[in-house]
Amino acid sequence: MWGMESLPFAEAAKRVKTAGYDGMEIAAGPGKRKEAVQTMRDNGLEVILMAFGGGADFAEHKQKFRDDLLDVASNKPLFINSHTGHDYFTFEQNAELIQVADEVAKQTGVKILHETHRGRFSYSAPAIQYYLLKLPNLRLTADYSHWVNVAESYLTDQAENVNRAIAVSDHVHCRVGQPEAPQVSDPRAPEWANALETHARWWDAIRTRLQRANAPALTVTCEFGPAPGYLPTLPYTNQPVASQWDINVFMKDFLKKRWSV
Repeated sequence: MWGMESLPFAEAAKRVKTAGYDGMEIAAGPGKRKEAVQTMRDNGLEVILMAFGGGADFAEHKQKFRDDLLDVASNKPLFINSHTGHDYFTFEQNAELIQVADEVAKQTGVKILHETHRGRFSYSAPAIQYYLLKLPNLRLTADYSHWVNVAESYLTDQAENVNRAIAVSDHVHCRVGQPEAPQVSDPRAPEWANALETHARWWDAIRTRLQRANAPALTVTCEFGPAPGYLPTLPYTNQPVASQWDINVFMKDFLKKRWSV
């Protein structure tokens, strides 16, 4: 629904279905999740739901995180994509939150993945290494565009760090980042060809790993964000430099062609 917040779920679902997507990933609030899931299923779409924490201190954040996960899981999405913890929480605090997610997943039978994201425990390729070492059950949503931005590089000097993440990444956000932003202006433009190919090779590696493991599917969310903010705009007019919708459809078609699916 990112960039389509003004649309009712039913209208968004029809637009997405017509464009050839298989599902939607939705950050719906507590009062909207049931409607979101039912509407997607009525339109023949799979649905992934997102979860977040919150609160003035860690104890409150942890309780709200548990409550949010339980509420999301009660709607039985395909799985939950979680924005877990904070970069300023200690390792022990973030590990407690990951443990909460493990407990909820076991209790409800709904898989929970943790997105690699700025501001979270997983904000950079080196920052996540200790978690991968100490928490062997940790599974990720791969949005490496954030890591490119944080590192101000395409991570060529961190291949081992990225490969450890690839080994436990089960879902992809196919946004293309660049060293000074988590999103290039337009991945179709020739000046971003190297950035697109760099990210695509990471996604290829995730797909290859899952194929070798005989996984039934790889889910990919086309997640280029809207203006203002993620999508650059022209000064004064705030006019987006490209169409968010068209870029995301391009990313879907790009990967389908690349992977012959």
